[in-house]
Amino acid sequence: MTATSFVSAIEEPPNFKHSRSVGAFVGLTTRRYQSGEIDYDGHISRRGDSHLRGLLYEAATVLLTRSRSECDLRKWGLQLRERLGFKRATVAVARKLAVIMHSMLITGEPFREKSAAA
Repeated sequence: MTATSFVSAIEEPPNFKHSRSVGAFVGLTTRRYQSGEIDYDGHISRRGDSHLRGLLYEAATVLLTRSRSECDLRKWGLQLRERLGFKRATVAVARKLAVIMHSMLITGEPFREKSAAA
């Protein structure tokens, strides 16, 4: 269901110059607030398709809590959870899932649990 919603929301994958731009399109990047000397990253922007954002968040939650596979994405998310807390780690994993799914759409490659880069 998540993959189908992702493909229908993205429509034309080549429209994104970089896969990491998909996170902002879905609304999973932090908002930046700047005024005078104040400069901080706030909550996620929540722009884009809220249904897809919810599905990605749910998929990330399942990956971090119920999944028993030892993929690199899960290990990374569990390390973030220790440092940042569960909700922030889940949003980060959801954003990374969106980036991976876009990259898979562009290249046509299947998902690899163990990546060479990580």
